[in-house]
Amino acid sequence: MHSTHTQPTQRIGSRMIAPETPVMLESPHRSESQSIDPERLLQGGGVLDPSDTFAHRHIGPDPHEIRQMLKTLECDSLDDLVSQTVPDSIRLREPLKIGSAVPRGEFELIQELRAIAKKNSVMRSFIGMGYHDTITPPVIQRNILENPGWYTQYTPYQAEISQGRLEALLNYQTMVADLTGLPIANASLLDEATAAAEAMAMCVGVTGRKSFLVAMDCHPQTIAVMKSRAKSVGIAIKQFDPLTQGLESAGVGTSDIAGVLLQYPTTDGRIVDYASLVAQTHEHGGLVVMAADILALTLIKPPGEWGADIAVGSTQRFGIPMGFGGPHAAYMATREEFVRKMPGRLIGVSYDVHGNTAFRMAVQTREQHIKRERATSNICTAQVLLAIMAGMYAVYHGPEGLKRIARRVHTLTSILAGALTEAGHHVADTPFFDTLRVRVNGDAQAVIRSARDRGMNLREFSRDTICITLDETTTVSDVETLLNVFGGLSRRDASRQPVNRLGAFARTTDFLTHPVFNTHHSETELLRYMQRLQSRDLSLAHSMISLGSCTMKLNATSEMIPVTWPEFGRLHPFAPLDQAQGYLELFRGLEAWLAEITGFAAISLQPNAGSQGEYAGLLAIRGYHESRGDMHRDVCLIPVSAHGTNPASAVIAGFQVVVVGCDRHGNIDLEDLRAKAAQHADRLGALMVTYPSTHGVFEPQIREVCDVIHAHGGQVYMDGANMNAQVGLCRPGDIGADVCHLNLHKTFCIPHGGGGPGMGPIGVAAHLVPFLPGHPLENGSAVGAVSAAPWGSASILPISWVYIALMGGPGLTLATQVAILNANYMAKRLEGHYDVLYSGVTGRVAHEFILDCRPFEKSADIRVEDIAKRLMDYGFHAPTMSFPVPGTLMIEPTESETKGELDRFCEAMIAIREEIRAIEQGQADRKDNVLKNAPHTVGSLLADSWSHPYSREQAAYPLPWVREHKFWPHVGRIDQAYGDRNLFCTCPPMESSH
Repeated sequence: MHSTHTQPTQRIGSRMIAPETPVMLESPHRSESQSIDPERLLQGGGVLDPSDTFAHRHIGPDPHEIRQMLKTLECDSLDDLVSQTVPDSIRLREPLKIGSAVPRGEFELIQELRAIAKKNSVMRSFIGMGYHDTITPPVIQRNILENPGWYTQYTPYQAEISQGRLEALLNYQTMVADLTGLPIANASLLDEATAAAEAMAMCVGVTGRKSFLVAMDCHPQTIAVMKSRAKSVGIAIKQFDPLTQGLESAGVGTSDIAGVLLQYPTTDGRIVDYASLVAQTHEHGGLVVMAADILALTLIKPPGEWGADIAVGSTQRFGIPMGFGGPHAAYMATREEFVRKMPGRLIGVSYDVHGNTAFRMAVQTREQHIKRERATSNICTAQVLLAIMAGMYAVYHGPEGLKRIARRVHTLTSILAGALTEAGHHVADTPFFDTLRVRVNGDAQAVIRSARDRGMNLREFSRDTICITLDETTTVSDVETLLNVFGGLSRRDASRQPVNRLGAFARTTDFLTHPVFNTHHSETELLRYMQRLQSRDLSLAHSMISLGSCTMKLNATSEMIPVTWPEFGRLHPFAPLDQAQGYLELFRGLEAWLAEITGFAAISLQPNAGSQGEYAGLLAIRGYHESRGDMHRDVCLIPVSAHGTNPASAVIAGFQVVVVGCDRHGNIDLEDLRAKAAQHADRLGALMVTYPSTHGVFEPQIREVCDVIHAHGGQVYMDGANMNAQVGLCRPGDIGADVCHLNLHKTFCIPHGGGGPGMGPIGVAAHLVPFLPGHPLENGSAVGAVSAAPWGSASILPISWVYIALMGGPGLTLATQVAILNANYMAKRLEGHYDVLYSGVTGRVAHEFILDCRPFEKSADIRVEDIAKRLMDYGFHAPTMSFPVPGTLMIEPTESETKGELDRFCEAMIAIREEIRAIEQGQADRKDNVLKNAPHTVGSLLADSWSHPYSREQAAYPLPWVREHKFWPHVGRIDQAYGDRNLFCTCPPMESSH
């Protein structure tokens, strides 16, 4: 396939870039030679190469360790191993054209990126539209956002070693529930626009109706994302004016309306009385969704008091930089009766075996992998790191501090409103919080230009109307400058005391009354609280996290440093493009590199999670079929070996799922595929395939699989979850895929952040380029927008840019080879102790492998969960448990782990197998043993009584090296069933106990 630079036009994010715009495929330092000796790379380069080259820092094993592992595998070289693992028919014949013949140094590259960042113009933003400049408390920035103890954690599926982050998320949920006046909140969604789309789907799920009304004065990006979702799932969506139109006059039968979305305050700043509309909607059986500003809710009546059924919004202005669009934690809150229809993750309260309060994910835990096409949503990635930051912002400021911030913003806005009115401009005499809609007495364009000359961006609302939104960072001096822009008013006018403009909408109810929000207001106290929570969580800072399909690799410090630069953090996503030239250059480079890596014609960076990438890729396929008049092509074939979110994504993209079987080796059953492709030939729209498969195998017949689908008129969607096994060795576009999403939070080093953020850009073949996501505020497309911002979570894209630039083509290829080496080495070491469930025709696995633990249920009454919990006593996070096959462990070591760490994990697994064998042979009790009682806490080991038939020593220090750095689980085994039977999802009282 062609890469972006060969196309007549290029799509950068959501925008089409003219042909003359340079799109760089490689670094300006690249020479013609792409041949770099792996040994030289792993030794840090030649004598004259920079002293801080990167590949040998990212790749764990050194040359000696690699030779040892190859010897164990009876392979002569990495190339020999790869030739036994990756089918020759799909191997890449040319090296990746990325990077320099001279390895790059971290210092040099950071200076280069800083020069690119300085091409962005950081203006004072008064644009609003749901994005606000904010102050990230330095104690939160340094100790959470920039702290690998927080950002390298994985999703808290193993709750016993995730108690700190779970408590922080429970704080977040409590904050959202209190501020919205609704009892149940989830642990974050992707952005406000997708949260609104999820709420719409939730209303349809609750009511069974298929029409939805959206107020015209909602944020335009929210309306755009909702239109995309509504079209794909067959919801009739209609905009209406809530001030002038009742439900009957909105043009939709009231008995068909699932719900309405209202913006609160509106996109142009008005606070509207929705009491009558809410009552009318409920009278006709519909639900009310309110998209509410989180800071405004500290001063104005919350959605729950209006009678809203669902509230959504963004917590960005609680200390999260704008970042040209993200990442930010969206929120959703609802009534208790709808909790099981709510998408996303929900943190709940339960108890451990010792009666201690313990937190866990409740109800929806991994529901996409369990319910598949019946899931409430395909959203698997949340925005955990950002939700934790927003929650800590509320903990730090407390209710009075938040109200003080909000009053200051409102006061400055009121001052501005009064002075602009006196100057002859028209400001509507309606209640507002922080946003004014100003009809300019004069030339509105001249005012906008004058503001830009003074370093300020205003929102052009219409030809003669401007919107101005103030925020936490706004100063009295800013207000004076704005007044000068509108007519040169005096300082005295800008600093006088205004009247309160909230009117009858002022909030009268308390919020954030729990002690956690009223205790940690000094930096010392907050620092200690955050450190206390961090110490309860296992992260990559402690040990390897070998989760299959999740690729928990090194998130290097140099990759992370640019994230907090103001040149990337303080740009509004809808700022004029001439102020974002640094971002555009970074996007062009990253897109071109990803196109080269995947073999596709173009890349879209808009999808802000892997789930959104799946959705966007399938929408591109739907758009392509529809452009050819094939509206009926709505069947999506999905093998049982595909990634778990695929069926849910197919459903929300408007497809009907048909499952394809696998053979006993874990490969797609070609006969079943052919039969079902032929059976559904007239309606076949797509195949979703994960490659290498989720079973950890490079299927040799993948080209034939693609050919079967194409022969019957379908398109091939490849899930890029396992791209870490492909980079530099083979390319989806060459294999035969038409579209593929990439998990930048897996293969390309964006950290998982405890369960988010993620990024899921898609690559497409040339015929699908017109169907990449668009954005109404920049450049539309046939399929519309899938995320609120044109480039999704733009501020974390520098992480992947730095990784690819530092590694170059040779380094990326070597990383893939070592990832395959590490997996095969571990599989070999565990051979004879556990059965590897699937392997390729040569007996090799890809970058991950599955251990079959099912026989132990019969032989020793030991389940895979018992092994997972016992691993905690050895200081390890469990591999992926019971996916894709129940009763198994899927292990992916990544290239970043040294042989020593791989050996430690293998020693732990072998020791656990001996503990199971002791049960099998009657040497250990089947009910009271180290596995059934794991994990063992300090409290349980120090208790006065010890009734178990094994020693405390065996429980705590099962191997000698565990003593060197013991990670102690904060709680014992958690009662999962109790937590779901007794759902409690806000902060419990401090004295709470079983």
